[in-house]
Amino acid sequence: MSDQRAAIAGIHEFPDRRVDGMSKLQIKAESAARALADAGLSWRDVDALYDAGETGPMSGLTIAEYFGIDPRVVDTTAVGGSSFEFHAAHAARDIAAGRARVALLTYGSTAKSDARAIGTGARRPPAEPMPAANMETPYGLTLIGNYALVARRHMHQYGTTPEQLAEIAVTTRAHAARNPDAVRGLSAIGIKNTGDITIDDVLTSRLVADPLHLLECCIVSDGGGAVVIVSAEVARDIRTRPVWILGSGEAIGYPGNGRDITTSAAVLSGPAAFDQAGVTPDRIDVAMIYDSFTITVLTILEDLGFAKKGDGGPYVQGGRLRWDTPGGPALNTDGGGLSSNHPGMRGIFLLIEAVRQLRGESTAQVDGARLALAHGNGGQLGTRHAAATVILGRE
Repeated sequence: MSDQRAAIAGIHEFPDRRVDGMSKLQIKAESAARALADAGLSWRDVDALYDAGETGPMSGLTIAEYFGIDPRVVDTTAVGGSSFEFHAAHAARDIAAGRARVALLTYGSTAKSDARAIGTGARRPPAEPMPAANMETPYGLTLIGNYALVARRHMHQYGTTPEQLAEIAVTTRAHAARNPDAVRGLSAIGIKNTGDITIDDVLTSRLVADPLHLLECCIVSDGGGAVVIVSAEVARDIRTRPVWILGSGEAIGYPGNGRDITTSAAVLSGPAAFDQAGVTPDRIDVAMIYDSFTITVLTILEDLGFAKKGDGGPYVQGGRLRWDTPGGPALNTDGGGLSSNHPGMRGIFLLIEAVRQLRGESTAQVDGARLALAHGNGGQLGTRHAAATVILGRE
């Protein structure tokens, strides 16, 4: 019987957090070329294309033409920041079904250069009535305000403290301070303090949407990257150590009467991924979790089973999620969206850093890392969103 597994064979993260004169397509193409080179493959080898549509409509056509490839599989699933975890899951299934051998995922964004206000942008009603336009937008709820509601509810319901949320930002900055690209990026987008921060630094930073402070909100940057996923047959001949996709899960969440805004769709995607991979949360060495805001991380850690619902606050205390703290898991070891990069949809960087960890190439390397999790959250926590969990392993 043939080996139907899929592995990540090549990765590349575009290093600049503020680009000058490059388009999103150029960022995607450069990242793709470097990820293919990382795997020892060429454009001719690509037979499956996955794209989240950040460059515009009909992205499947546009990207294939721009890259000059002829894919047999085109997947344009677009669910915000979780798109790339969905893509990884879909690529693994397509490879297992024999529909593809080499899958390419890419992302490119110029959010910082375009001066896009990701969290507080203008509220423009869509051409047709949509749930958000009918029920939320008219009353002035911004993206950041939505997350603030979740944070305040979590505090009220479970006694979570501002200091506990701040610990997440402190941890990710400690990892960013070890990552030269993150340090250069923080400086490039105008952040003066690129070193470690304290809980007091977080809580005395400007209040953006009560109870969330400036240092609890993701940065806004340019950026991009690419991931190459291959069949087991192709993986035998790649240049680097293959990182295997062991399990995945996908889910969506949306508002409703009686629904708890502190619970995300990760409660559905996580168990599916762990079950398929045959592992439990306590075995994960590295947790790459979408960190648009500190409350995003806290909620998802609980929903994935790392802590019981309501116990996330005590769970993250004491530097538990640092790269050098035994017991882990280490959180967002590249610095995350809070301190490394967040060009609008950060899911691809979760996969990239997870692979670096399992290859032993991270700037905040976890000793002996064998299992990593990448969890993307697209849309808005507490309201309509998509969640996807991917479990990765060295073997």
